[in-house]
Amino acid sequence: MKLLLFFTLFAFAGFPADAAKKINVVATTTDLKSITELIGNDKVDVTAIASGFQNPHFVDPKPSYIIKLSKADMFITVGLDLETGWSPQLLLSSRNPKIQKGSTGYVDASAGISLMQVPSGFNRAEGDIHIYGNPHYWMDPENGKQIARNICDGLERLSPENKEFFEANLKTFNDKIDSKVKEWMLKMSPHNGTKIIAYHNEWCYFENRFGLKIVDFLEPKPGIPPTPTQLQKVISEVKSDHIKVIVSSPYFTPTSSDVVSQQTGAKTIVLATSVGAFDSIKDYFDLFDYDIDKLIEGLK
Repeated sequence: MKLLLFFTLFAFAGFPADAAKKINVVATTTDLKSITELIGNDKVDVTAIASGFQNPHFVDPKPSYIIKLSKADMFITVGLDLETGWSPQLLLSSRNPKIQKGSTGYVDASAGISLMQVPSGFNRAEGDIHIYGNPHYWMDPENGKQIARNICDGLERLSPENKEFFEANLKTFNDKIDSKVKEWMLKMSPHNGTKIIAYHNEWCYFENRFGLKIVDFLEPKPGIPPTPTQLQKVISEVKSDHIKVIVSSPYFTPTSSDVVSQQTGAKTIVLATSVGAFDSIKDYFDLFDYDIDKLIEGLK
């Protein structure tokens, strides 16, 4: 009995309970999950609420999400009203004070991002206007560095003893972003200024970074389904500007883009807006590898 007690005490002394405990993180999207895993590595356990092939604007708030949030040490949100239809009620229902807005475990990944398309006014007649600016900022890989900085700061607040570890991973992440951006920009350089059509206004950061020009959208206004009048307008634009590509996302039906393709010969390309949208996209870097290769293939 004394021997058993000795080994028990030795085990607790040698392996403190907190030493092996991972930071339990819940992120709203798979992109935030991926970046958190790259920074936190084996110090974190990360769950994403929205899947990679799901429209992040529309997520059903399931009870299972509330359970995950109730046990979380950190919550990471894209912010800028992207998840406004489902995230606030999940947070409130979790009754977890550690991850509420303003708490140590709350991370708004948009902090410090230079936003595009910030409206000067607010008018619902203009469709689903984002009052703080376009929230799809992660689609510029350069913004990934600021997202990673915000996440790193959050992890360091919860685990200051691992600051050097997180900072080293952040540097590795930033170095890889710098290297990959050069590679991606070189690939896209022959297509600088190329005009394209998009289904929904979620590509402005990607467009700006890689030198594309979105002429129009299949949606007449953000969030408003394509109409016959808008499709006819787009068909005319595709023909007059000799546009080769229509960019869509996995969560939009191909019906409208097929109409334009059939009338003009333009090719519809379904690109990924998040990690996990397709099986080959395992992390944040894969997201841009996939999209750029698919886009170049379509433009050829």
